[in-house]
Amino acid sequence: MKLLTEQDIDYISMGASVLGSGGGGDPKVGRLLAKHFIEKYGPVQLMSIDELPDDAYVVPVSGMGAPTVSLEKLPSEIELTNPMEELERINGRKADVIIPIEVGGINSLYPVGAAAKKGIPILDADAIGRAFPEAQMETFHLHGYEPENVAVGDEKGNVATLKPINALWGEYLSRALTVQMGGSASVSDYFLPGKDVKGSVVNNTLSLARDVGEMILNSDKFENDIFQNVLTKLHGFDLFDGKIVDMSRETKKGFNFGRVTIEGLNQSAGKTYTLEFQNENLAVKEGDNFLATVPDLIVALDLESARPVTSERLRYGARVKVVSFPCDPQWRTPIGIQTAGPRYFGYDFDYVPVEQLVKGVKA
Repeated sequence: MKLLTEQDIDYISMGASVLGSGGGGDPKVGRLLAKHFIEKYGPVQLMSIDELPDDAYVVPVSGMGAPTVSLEKLPSEIELTNPMEELERINGRKADVIIPIEVGGINSLYPVGAAAKKGIPILDADAIGRAFPEAQMETFHLHGYEPENVAVGDEKGNVATLKPINALWGEYLSRALTVQMGGSASVSDYFLPGKDVKGSVVNNTLSLARDVGEMILNSDKFENDIFQNVLTKLHGFDLFDGKIVDMSRETKKGFNFGRVTIEGLNQSAGKTYTLEFQNENLAVKEGDNFLATVPDLIVALDLESARPVTSERLRYGARVKVVSFPCDPQWRTPIGIQTAGPRYFGYDFDYVPVEQLVKGVKA
């Protein structure tokens, strides 16, 4: 195992925001939170999946709610760990390892803070490989694991324990509590032995986020164009450059919903695109033609710095490069597409991998 340094936190916060596909929380909030807890409680060990004992118990720690709320309503220390401690009480034993439930600027680093406070390692993996808006959209669910108990906590110290019949009901019930808790809350929803975690998560995602973040923050030290370096690293596709000319955003039901109109720039001049999101970016189109959809990743990068622009930071006049990366193969299975494909989000469109959509549009 290795110790996460402050430099690692900077890199992970940046890279995780790329992998978060527009969601997963603001990187500045996640970075400040993780550094505060490491300074207060000490360094955190990063454990690889190969180092995870079969009998070690793993618990996720994550934030739930609308990302715009998290910019103003920061989590308290008790909010961070109360839900996992409630699951420890129910299961009659301590957790041995913490895992991020998803990749994102907050949700990759939120659990780092919890790991520092609890003095236990964090697993170099997560249960999505990107960020998704709903709690059942996890690889645990794809592999047949359902949460027996879900604990939800707020900054005041309120903690509620749910016993949902499946992950989807876990989402419905915890989301309703999150709304009542002010639009953001902390959630722990699994308590699994290492033998079950192995093979049912996406491995090495914190290390991948670190590598991507280092590329962006130290772009002057790398050869080639920074955008090309990131696309090569993530096997991605450059969709278009553009300027945001119109947008709508609203917070409801514990989510940020929005639609952005982008006027093409550079080689895309004269074209108009739309980007739609529910916390995370869901679909991007040119006219009626889809260029990419969930579960593949869609990311807006600042056209000058290549830094990711999360959905809550999209604004009129911003100049962005919109790119897309293939999702983890687990999401391209029938159950993965059923759980988080375009039709689940209301699109009258069957999932087509981004590499095929881009080839069709550019042909």
